[in-house]
Amino acid sequence: MATEIRVPSLGESVSEAQIGEIYKKVGDTVAKDESLLELETDKAAQELPSPVSGTIAEIAVETGDEVEIDTLLMTIEEGDGASQTDKGDDAVAQAAGSAAADADSKPGEAHSEDQSGGKADEGKGGKLVAVETPSAGESVSEADVGEIFVKVGDTVKADDPLLELETDKAAQEVPAPVSGVVREIAVSEGDTVEPGDLLLKIEEGAQGSAKSGDEKTADYGGGKDIQGESGTTASRDERHAGDMDGEGRDPAPAAAKLMRENDLTKSEIAGSGKGGQILKGDVLTAIERGKDENGSSAGKSSSKESKPAPKRAPSTPDDAEREERVKMSRLRQTIAKRLKGAQDTAAMLTTFNEVDMSAVMDLRKKYKELFEKKHGVKLGFMGFFTKAVCHALQEVPAVNAEIDGTDIVYKHFAHIGVAVGTDRGLVVPVVRDADQMTIAEIEKEIGRLGLAARDGDLTMADMQGGTFTISNGGVYGSLMSTPILNSPQSGILGMHKIQERPMVVGGQIVVRPMMYLALSYDHRIVDGKEAVTFLVRVKESLEDPERLVLDL
Repeated sequence: MATEIRVPSLGESVSEAQIGEIYKKVGDTVAKDESLLELETDKAAQELPSPVSGTIAEIAVETGDEVEIDTLLMTIEEGDGASQTDKGDDAVAQAAGSAAADADSKPGEAHSEDQSGGKADEGKGGKLVAVETPSAGESVSEADVGEIFVKVGDTVKADDPLLELETDKAAQEVPAPVSGVVREIAVSEGDTVEPGDLLLKIEEGAQGSAKSGDEKTADYGGGKDIQGESGTTASRDERHAGDMDGEGRDPAPAAAKLMRENDLTKSEIAGSGKGGQILKGDVLTAIERGKDENGSSAGKSSSKESKPAPKRAPSTPDDAEREERVKMSRLRQTIAKRLKGAQDTAAMLTTFNEVDMSAVMDLRKKYKELFEKKHGVKLGFMGFFTKAVCHALQEVPAVNAEIDGTDIVYKHFAHIGVAVGTDRGLVVPVVRDADQMTIAEIEKEIGRLGLAARDGDLTMADMQGGTFTISNGGVYGSLMSTPILNSPQSGILGMHKIQERPMVVGGQIVVRPMMYLALSYDHRIVDGKEAVTFLVRVKESLEDPERLVLDL
């Protein structure tokens, strides 16, 4: 029996997602609850588990696809799963690399496809196997060609690395599907390729000359061998572990070329690129300085005096040579699209006020130890702000509403989103039914959600259904800002840095810990009077926290 896997419900405020990494391919066997793929929204990334055990019969999407609720993702054949034909195809796909090198294989036997994207064509001197960019099922949706380890005429063995593909997630080596001789290389370092694009062609079973085998590229950019004491060419793994530090990424192609021209090695240059990668500007800087930051010579030792002195590079490289271009992650792209969409859709306006935090700070100081001892959580500011917001929402329900077509949907509950900055980007976990919770319960839930956000353990249930959002830019030192709405919500409160300022109280100038508050709101739903009233109610609750206890 076939089971269809479709996009699940993602919550009230999430209508679409993007396909992240796909962990399986057609023919793979899966167990119940095993992860199939990753769905990414602007709020979180969620792994989708298999509801049954069986075999993948169909994959209907690719990495990067935008999908809506109930879109078909894949089909699983329950039980033992696929037919014998499917199993046979899968076996060929997984064993193509080793089978192609098998000396007992029949001379005319074709290899239709393999796990590294190889396809066989008939060539003049033998069978040409096309090596293509791996499919999205192997987590490559778009990639840049990194280092190319072979050149035309080189002899390769099955599973030898041919070149490196770099995606936004990782660098992946593409292995040779068969043994033979490289007859064509269709790409260059730095090219952007998509699944199915031709990378190179190998003539299966052919043998190259000894010279071809000895001249395989080395030294992290090609052109020279690295030889050990025996005089034999070192393997690629040995090159990575030789006089190099064995860590980080290989130098950029332009940097590698400049290094060869000036007889420099990776250990003599400090890389400033991503993952410690050496860029062209780093090489130019090393040449100009003459020594690296450790004081060692930037050129080779004096025993090579017969070589001409390195050419001096311009003292100041072009700006373009000192730039680094990095692709946006899919999550960052989705965040950008959502935030821009909020600006394009809502009639967004921001109103400001300020609050004297003296009363809240005195209350925290007086009861923080007793509070933590009783409730097992520290008494922070977010508990007070969340509770104050809930009180204000009861008085001004328009701030807790949203537009759906030509209707206004009023929410008679308060699910408060708390914006949290993480390494992957901004996420907004939700404290559900915050209006029914005590300050202690709110603090506990915010602590749980914050820890899950930092650890990457937030689920869709943690992210969905928010009706209003609080963003605390003060933790980063922000004095004032105009926060962007978390669509389709109609309001977001911006908290800021607490700073001592002179204030006039009872005709006297006194120093008070003050915080600016900013309420961004959708003017299509919320009138100016309602927005100002909401912010004043928040201010009053914080300056007189007993109102929160007495529900005033």
